[in-house]
Formats: sequence, structure tokens, C-alpha cells
Amino acid sequence: MRMNRIRESEEMYLETILLLRKRSANVHSIDIAEELGYVKSSVSRGVNLLKDKGYITIDPSGLIEFTAEGKKKAEGIYERHTVLTKALTKLGADPETAENDACRIEHVISDTLFELLKKFIAR
Repeated sequence: MRMNRIRESEEMYLETILLLRKRSANVHSIDIAEELGYVKSSVSRGVNLLKDKGYITIDPSGLIEFTAEGKKKAEGIYERHTVLTKALTKLGADPETAENDACRIEHVISDTLFELLKKFIAR
């Protein structure tokens, strides 16, 4: 169970960095903390774990950049989120519920089910 929480946290940070980068070229830990409503010390730990795994780099000023692997992983997470939101909406969920539930499901859905949902929303 703890491993799932670690993966979910890691994925949440990657997705948040991706979305922040769409709004601004300059992303720092404080931006992530503000976006997620987390304390800066928690975000610093999480960001350093992403750096240690090779998903991001952090320059001396604190600017966060994706590595190629990190960007690919973040884009995959975001794709799961958007596909799930569309599928849940297509099933009849209101947009807010679809968005909130997609945010939780995206971290645990199997690749097989995800591919089925992609086909479902393409119809």
C-alpha cells in the first residue's frame, strides 16, 4: 500500500510540473507547493526524489526542467488523466466528479483497461 502512495505522489508531482510548464517556462518548488496546497518542505522532498530518479533537473536558482524520460512519463500520466475524465463524462458523470475521480484512478488503472477506455472515447 505504501508503494502505491509513493507512486501516486510521484505521478502527482510530475503531472503538476507538466501543467505548470504549460503556463510558465519557469517552474520552481514553490510553484508546485502553491498549486497543490502542500508545504514547501514536503514538495522539496518530493522534487528531490524526482531528481534522484532522473525525471527532472534543478539548476542552482531552483528552476525545474524535465529530462526526456521525465517529460515522457509526465505526458503519459496527463494522457491517462484526460482520457479517464473524458470516459467518465461520456458515461454520464458530471465534469467535476469526472475530473476528481480521474485524478485518483489515473494512478492505479491497468494498461489494459486504459487502452479499452481510449477506444471507448474514440467511438
